[in-house]
Amino acid sequence: MGADPKTGWRVSDVEQDDSWQVRLTQTQIDGFHAALDHAKRQGKEMLEMTQADFPLPAVSQEALLQARAISQGPWGFALLKGLPVDQWSEDDSRLAYWGMGLYLGVARPQNINSDYMTDVRDAGGQYKVKGGRGYNTRAALDFHIDSGDIVGLMCRRTAKTGGQSKITSSKAVYHAAKQIDPRLDDIMRQPLAFSWQSAMAKDDPPYYFCPVVDFKDDYFAFRFNLKNIVAAQRDFPEIARLTDDQNRMIEVLESLFPDPDYCFSMELEPGDLQIVNNYHVIHSRTEFEDHDDPDMKRHLFRLWLCVPNCAAIPDSWASQTKQTAANTLRGGLRGSHVSDSFLAFEQRQAQAHGLDGSYYRHNPH
Repeated sequence: MGADPKTGWRVSDVEQDDSWQVRLTQTQIDGFHAALDHAKRQGKEMLEMTQADFPLPAVSQEALLQARAISQGPWGFALLKGLPVDQWSEDDSRLAYWGMGLYLGVARPQNINSDYMTDVRDAGGQYKVKGGRGYNTRAALDFHIDSGDIVGLMCRRTAKTGGQSKITSSKAVYHAAKQIDPRLDDIMRQPLAFSWQSAMAKDDPPYYFCPVVDFKDDYFAFRFNLKNIVAAQRDFPEIARLTDDQNRMIEVLESLFPDPDYCFSMELEPGDLQIVNNYHVIHSRTEFEDHDDPDMKRHLFRLWLCVPNCAAIPDSWASQTKQTAANTLRGGLRGSHVSDSFLAFEQRQAQAHGLDGSYYRHNPH
């Protein structure tokens, strides 16, 4: 029962052991209310805030840090339940989640606009088009990995129907794929080209190379995003074409991600905070239908975060994450609009969490 540190978990493990859940007590909830009230009185811009501007009591911090620790352990994900979003406005919820992020780690930019917090809701966007992203559509999403040590989603509103979160243990899929075809162990360790979808840093090429699976000592790391692999093949003729073995690998992985033995479906409820370790869990979402009332439409807030005490990841990740050593600031989609305010925030937060931010200090854009 539970998640195996070496081989991950299956759905039966998740269903029989709920140690991946953290439920807030009333005392902890009261702490979030008090911190939010203080932050509102301060009236600072989000990038100017420090933990002192969102003064969470130790008992409330404990819940956040417990969820983060679970995501870094064998489960690779956690669900914190009970945030009082039903008592907060949209702006309150956004500010409260940003305050929580100050305790969890260092926010990473997420798109071509260098947004450091995004609203996950249908804004009429298109998914499988050049440069398309899924978070501003109502489409079903491919299984994918985000950029950063963790991705955190705080749910404010649910859809009328659909919009289920789907998560799969990357470790479990890796071992299953090897059992299906032992040759795939080597194929998964070969670098693949991924498109940046135009969200690269100023001096980066429009694509990067990374294997699907690699190890740093015993630390397992997994990266996959079919849409970005396809986009690299489509848009950059100088990239080598996928081999038959690589296409076979993609076929096997794509069959395993949604397999009901491996894929756990999770109904995120208002007040839920889901934290996913991007090296150990791959995730997706089903298509959804929204409510007519604008304020009732499905709405989540998303942070990509680099976390303190992060493990060293494989050197083969460097073209994507920039830094790979333990306790370094890494990950994100730098984009084209990194502001001086964000650069100052990034270095201040890195220092607060004991992370080496030297790469971005010397290569800010």
